[in-house]
Amino acid sequence: MNKGKVDVLLGLQWGDEGKGKVVDVMTPQYDVVARFQGGPNAGHTLEFEGQKYVLRSIPSGIFQGGKINIIGNGVVLAPDLFMDEAKDLERSGHELHSRLHISRKAHLIMPTHRVLDAALEAAKGKSKVGTTGKGIGPTYTDKISRNGLRVGDIFDNFEEKYAAHKARHEQMLRDLHYTDYDITEVEEKWMMGIEFLKQFPIVDSEHEINKLLKEGKSILCEGAQGTMLDIDFGSYPFVTSSNTICAGACTGLGIGPNKIGEVYGIMKAYCTRVGAGPFPTELFDETGATIRNLGHEYGAVTGRERRCGWIDLVALRYSIMVNGVTQLIMMKSDVLDGFDSIKACVAYTKNGELTEDFPYDIEQGIEPVYVELKGWKTDMTQFTSEEQFPPEFKEYVTFLEQQLATPIKIISIGPDREQTIIRK
Repeated sequence: MNKGKVDVLLGLQWGDEGKGKVVDVMTPQYDVVARFQGGPNAGHTLEFEGQKYVLRSIPSGIFQGGKINIIGNGVVLAPDLFMDEAKDLERSGHELHSRLHISRKAHLIMPTHRVLDAALEAAKGKSKVGTTGKGIGPTYTDKISRNGLRVGDIFDNFEEKYAAHKARHEQMLRDLHYTDYDITEVEEKWMMGIEFLKQFPIVDSEHEINKLLKEGKSILCEGAQGTMLDIDFGSYPFVTSSNTICAGACTGLGIGPNKIGEVYGIMKAYCTRVGAGPFPTELFDETGATIRNLGHEYGAVTGRERRCGWIDLVALRYSIMVNGVTQLIMMKSDVLDGFDSIKACVAYTKNGELTEDFPYDIEQGIEPVYVELKGWKTDMTQFTSEEQFPPEFKEYVTFLEQQLATPIKIISIGPDREQTIIRK
């Protein structure tokens, strides 16, 4: 942690790496946790003290008492879903109103955005991207086309602004011949969510964050989704609608690049992906099913079955490069505890040619090149220090560090916050 800098924590694969748990574990070191992009398509799962929580829009630092949590301008917010999430947390004893701050520049996901999401996905036919249907893509589209509705708008002639945006969406839906929908109930709850939002501090988060930095406060920036879903650098078009990489923290919170300190990159000891899109190391056999079952690889928000495969070091090297990762955090190491051998993809053959660089197109002509390592065949879930790790697991970690030229500083060996080994 560097004084006067923000540290950034983000996923390096296709999302679902375990960011929520790590933010929760690391929050005691920080004064502030800030979320910089994405929307309620995120599902950050945290488990501690016998309870399980799923966060969609609220930063994962909310469970550590007294910390400021900020929803930044780069986030898109659904007021009704936010209200449900916040009320669930408050019922479980977590007070939010004084310490959860929301950027007035964050864009609002309208009920008609969700209908547009469904209409646009249906119009793609066989080329579906596999969205979560939460209206996130259309909301970011409105933002980029300068037609967005923002949190700050709820205090200024809101009904008129909302009606104009809704009318424009309804015309778009008529143009798409998508008219069989009814948002009456959703809209009613959404408006309740707008009133609920007004109970929270609505701030100019870029000013707040930079003032906090000047005061010497330590800030952790939390990303959603994963690097390989980044709108620019991911496996386009099967990506999300925002910049999930480290640079997204600058635009999504209003901080200069020179304010970035440590960049923590989170990865699993294997690889998963949800929805459509290329996945070079995907396993379609019993091994893939075993990883899915042992790792409980089902979407935290959608419940969708995750596709599973061996770790992809070509994609990880690329992610480390575009993010400027300084430290790695490896999750779900315990899922591989029972395997006789473990594979790691170290290169691709692309149309017969060997490459270690992540190519423009990974959908066609890609074959992973694997190295096989001996499994550790040890239940590590009760371990409390790295000295207890079996030699084979230590070799796996060393191999990954050499391949990725980046140190692995934290290793997770189970879902609970206590099942986290910080290496010396």
